[in-house]
This record gives sequence, C-alpha cells and structure tokens, in this order.
Amino acid sequence: MSGSNDFPRPGQRLPDGARDSMLRVDQAGEYGATRIYAGQLAVMGDRHPYARIIAGMAAQEERHRATFDAMIARRGVRPTALSPVWNVAGFALGAVTAAIGPKAAMACTAAIETEIDRHYAEQLEQIGTDDAELSEAIADFQAEEVEHRDAALAHGAEQAPAYPLLSGAIRLGCRAAIALSKRI
Repeated sequence: MSGSNDFPRPGQRLPDGARDSMLRVDQAGEYGATRIYAGQLAVMGDRHPYARIIAGMAAQEERHRATFDAMIARRGVRPTALSPVWNVAGFALGAVTAAIGPKAAMACTAAIETEIDRHYAEQLEQIGTDDAELSEAIADFQAEEVEHRDAALAHGAEQAPAYPLLSGAIRLGCRAAIALSKRI
C-alpha cells in the first residue's frame, strides 16, 4: 500500500471511490476515538481531574463522528466492516492507558491526535477544491484534533511511563487502522 496508490497527487481530481474511502476511514477513526475516550472514562471515573478534559474531547469526537455518519448516509458510502473491531480495540486502548495512569491516557491522546493531524493534512491536500463539504469538515475537525493533542501534552503526556515506546506503538496502530479502514 503506497501512498501514491491511495489517493491522487495535489492538483489531480479525486478518482472514483477516493471520497468514499476518505469518508469511510474518517468515520471509523472518529468512532474509534469515541470508544477510546469511553474506555478512559470507564477506568478513571468522573472524579479524576482529567475526566472533565477527556469528556470535553469525547463530546467533540462524537460531533465529528455524527457529521461523518450523516455524510456517509447521504452519499451512500459503505462504512467500514471493521467497526466491531474498532469498538472493542478503541475501548480497550482507552481503558488500558487509563489503568496505567492519567499521564498514559494523555499520551494515548497525544499519539492518536498526532497521527490524525497528519492524516487530515494529507486528505486536505488531496481533496483540494474537489469537495467543499468534506474539506470544510476535515479542516474544522483537524483544528480540534490539534487542540486535543496540545491539551494532552500540556497535561503531562510526555511524562507517561515509557512515553516514546507507548507513543510509537499507539501511532503505529493508528496508521494500521487507517490503512485497513480505507478498504475494509
């Protein structure tokens, strides 16, 4: 799977199916994010000082997911068949990182949002002016994902145990989930 085969170069029109693939992976990612935060909150509860921050991020992710759900329905795009996997995997990732500790939960957010920022930037470049509705949604959500990453870093993500290893593993998993959700 090379990047050049996934989407066109800047300035080229999107090939048939490219928008569908973008919507499929973006909806799956936002769904996964809601499950990660649900897992974190299930472990941390609502009394931890980070719970309010996480709940706020979760609400934004839910809005992102709802927007992509509506686009998928309106445009007749097939969602990923991997949603049951992302449901369990997302919740488990959130629960495990929260169980390690609140800074590990923040490290999870920082890692995921770093990859999503990169992913959305690539999509915006590829879409160009081809789809105003999709590019507006992606640009809006990308800005919020960057806010999530920055908040996680400000709340000690880099102080998590084995941060480089934890972050690298989560980022790799995120890239794999993106690649799988584009097609399946």
